[in-house]
Amino acid sequence: MFPNSKKNIIWPCFFLSVLCMAWTLKPTQDNIGLTNTVEYFRAGSATFAAAALKLQDAISAMDAHQPQSITSAKNALRACRQEYKKMECFMDYFFYSSSLVYNRPPKIEVEEPYMEYQEPTGLQQIAALLFDKDPFSKKEELLAQTAVITSSSKDLGALLYQFTATDKEIMESLRLELVRIYTLSITGYDAPELKSGIQEAYQAMTAIQYCLQPFLQATDPATKRVSEGLAQCIQYLQQHPDFDTFNRLEFLSDFALPLQENLSILIQARHLYLHTRSALNYDAKNLFSKNALNPTAFPNALPTNKPLVALGKKLFFEKALSGNLHRNCATCHQPEKYFSDGLPTSIAFDGKSHVKRNAPSLYYAGFQYAQFWDGREKNLTGQIENVIRNPTEMNGIHQVVIGRIKDSIGYQQAFKQAFPATEDAVTMQNLSVAIAAFINTLAPMSAPLDDYFAGNKNALTPQQINGFNLFMGKAQCGTCHFAPLFNGLTPPLYQLTEYENTGLTANDNFQHPQKDNDAGRFDFFSISFYQGAFKTPTVRNAAMTAPYMHNGVFKDLEKVMEFYNAGGGAGLGLVIPDQTLSGKPLGLSSQETKDIIAFIQALTDKN
Repeated sequence: MFPNSKKNIIWPCFFLSVLCMAWTLKPTQDNIGLTNTVEYFRAGSATFAAAALKLQDAISAMDAHQPQSITSAKNALRACRQEYKKMECFMDYFFYSSSLVYNRPPKIEVEEPYMEYQEPTGLQQIAALLFDKDPFSKKEELLAQTAVITSSSKDLGALLYQFTATDKEIMESLRLELVRIYTLSITGYDAPELKSGIQEAYQAMTAIQYCLQPFLQATDPATKRVSEGLAQCIQYLQQHPDFDTFNRLEFLSDFALPLQENLSILIQARHLYLHTRSALNYDAKNLFSKNALNPTAFPNALPTNKPLVALGKKLFFEKALSGNLHRNCATCHQPEKYFSDGLPTSIAFDGKSHVKRNAPSLYYAGFQYAQFWDGREKNLTGQIENVIRNPTEMNGIHQVVIGRIKDSIGYQQAFKQAFPATEDAVTMQNLSVAIAAFINTLAPMSAPLDDYFAGNKNALTPQQINGFNLFMGKAQCGTCHFAPLFNGLTPPLYQLTEYENTGLTANDNFQHPQKDNDAGRFDFFSISFYQGAFKTPTVRNAAMTAPYMHNGVFKDLEKVMEFYNAGGGAGLGLVIPDQTLSGKPLGLSSQETKDIIAFIQALTDKN
């Protein structure tokens, strides 16, 4: 994910803001881990500042006549990133706004609904610039980036002025850091071309180990399991530092996920449970458990009582919701096709033309912060009402639809059962709530990969195992399709749905590619950074939901992989100014592509 980006980042009043943030943290007596954590951060901030200065010197020494100077700069960046990872859990939890100076994604991020945006800055942007096809031409911007980092890192100790934290806060910061390691570090999300993710995961894991020391002095079984699990994870990361060959499946299943489970047990046993942020369910066994994400954290967090879900399922197949009494939700979202329809774009209401975009699967649709490809609706009920009244989809007049439903005694009774506290239960709002409740149940997590993480080591073939490791590593798929749902929910907080511009083509002839003219989210939020941007869909069940992409242009996964392997539209030679996907080829072999497709097949739920 290396977009073309603008220059000159200014961070006014930086130190004033972080000092104010520090003052807001309230004192507490429950902080046996505080001294240890603060000492580690203080030491880490000093070594990070020194590494930042060395990075600045290396970039200053860049010379087009000395190509090795780029290698030196990359090595200095690698060292600086590792030093930052030692204090990442502390920075991201207690001083999140300040952490963005150092490790923000290298793309424009828009703050909605205010339409404010922040330019890329920090170590990730430096990596993007150093791996530009002409990094020497980016030297001025690189120096500006390093100047921000070196100047701010000198005074990181100021964050500790009157700082205090509870043990519960420390524990929550560490459990979130584990998720960050499992989903971002080992996938290379921060700097995919630098391929430093495994070494960075090692540094982050050792930081967790150090900060947990005051809590690991006891000899009870729970404490021992956490202590041993940490040592095993650190040893594995240290012994397998190569990014491309790292066995992520083995690391996660045998070491990392058990550590996450045992840390949760220890937190409960010590009464240190705290949940102040994230859509994660801290009571879940691990990141790949069926209940890893908390459905109530998402828009349309609805009750799942049987009468409501049963009503929603019946309405899903009800043709009375359409203007011509011939269409229903299942017309475009067919259960036997994993709630898609197998068409590039669905047939419109008139039975002849087609709607603008492909009908995506409804599996896991409830775990999103926006609906439709362009995210124009924030919740499922809004989407359902939109589709029903849309002239090209169901063309149903809401008042007429509700009148038809009220004419049915069976529906009247079903609505009363589903909404017993409502006098006039048959309303469009309740109708949409019921269908949304049914859609929310479409999250089975019953694929072979789920069986593997649940303990069945025969659930995946060797080819699928290799495909998982490629998906989460070399192929960079996992840097946009985040575990565990493999969609655009960004870890570790899972509180943001990402939009990406892949430079999608309008045809599948890559010898003569044509640019897709669908503006995507730009039609909803008219700012240039959203031109051609679409919500990142889940890859779960993708093997069953061809054709692919928002325009249905690719008939099979082989073509999808060919597109991404080439570097998207920009890699195929199209001019895509705001493409967020790296335009550089991935260099995947034919066999590696087949292995990734085999893994995607292992994401197919039992239907």
